[in-house]
Amino acid sequence: MRRIEPVVALLGPVVLVAIVGVLAATASRANEIYFLSAIVAVAMVASIYVFVGNSGVLSFGQISFVAVGAFAAGVLTVPGQSKSFVLPDLFPFLRDHTVGNIVSLGIAAVAGAILAALVGLPLMRLSGLAAGIATFAVLEVTHNLLREWTRIGPGATTLSLVPETTGALQATLGTIVVLTIVWLYGRSRPGRLLRATREDSAAAQAVGVGVHRQRLLAFTLSGALCGFAGGLYVHMLGSITTEQVYLELTFLTLAMLVVGGLTSLWGAVVGALTISGLDSLLAKAEAGTFLWDAPSGTRLVVVGAVMALVLVLRPSGITGGRELTLPRRSS
Repeated sequence: MRRIEPVVALLGPVVLVAIVGVLAATASRANEIYFLSAIVAVAMVASIYVFVGNSGVLSFGQISFVAVGAFAAGVLTVPGQSKSFVLPDLFPFLRDHTVGNIVSLGIAAVAGAILAALVGLPLMRLSGLAAGIATFAVLEVTHNLLREWTRIGPGATTLSLVPETTGALQATLGTIVVLTIVWLYGRSRPGRLLRATREDSAAAQAVGVGVHRQRLLAFTLSGALCGFAGGLYVHMLGSITTEQVYLELTFLTLAMLVVGGLTSLWGAVVGALTISGLDSLLAKAEAGTFLWDAPSGTRLVVVGAVMALVLVLRPSGITGGRELTLPRRSS
């Protein structure tokens, strides 16, 4: 039983994502986007969990890496014949080169990892409120650079003409890759050491664990996976603005992680799918295409209320912060 349980902890999330992937493949064109958004949200939240859940350090900056990955993958896949007209101010190496879908996802992951490693070197020495404020500053700086610097992107305008290659198959397979990497990290020695620093940082340091080194490794891995998820995201939408990868997405992804359970991969997946489903229903209600009409902004108000309710009634989240396990036989 003990040998099977670690595998179940991965297979449970994978099966759940695969089911949503099948629903996306069979849904109508109008509803497909909601299922795809849920799958990509799982990739984002699992990528955030690999650092936040294992380290216990709350970060508001992980969507920065999603944004960098999304814009890197988007800019590099805009057709070359159109790029000089729609993005005339780009650096020459960005303007004159166009890559394919799979290569762009790899570049997105590398871009996220590099940014995470650079900002993580000083920031991973911080904990508590200081770490939260510092990572929020990273989000602000990244957002403003992407919005204002037209040498690396469209600036405040929309990045359009991005090939829409993230269908049901790519979204599902890409997310399963993310889940597998997160699970493998959790089972690895660095993953166990990082959780030791989460439980008792002073005791971990006393037995020789390098807290800064372990946090930086997880932060960099989270940056790479977030960048990859950003690549999936932009190829799902076909166009993107800096506002789409900023405060609202930061709030939603953290709400997903908190509601599901901050300290488990199973909680990250359950929370992402639960809040994505609720968000999609409320979005349709706001658009007047559901059973009732809801005023604009209802989505965020309700999601915020749900997160507050979960924190009050069940602080460890829907899953209790535990991984999925097989039911034990009573002796």
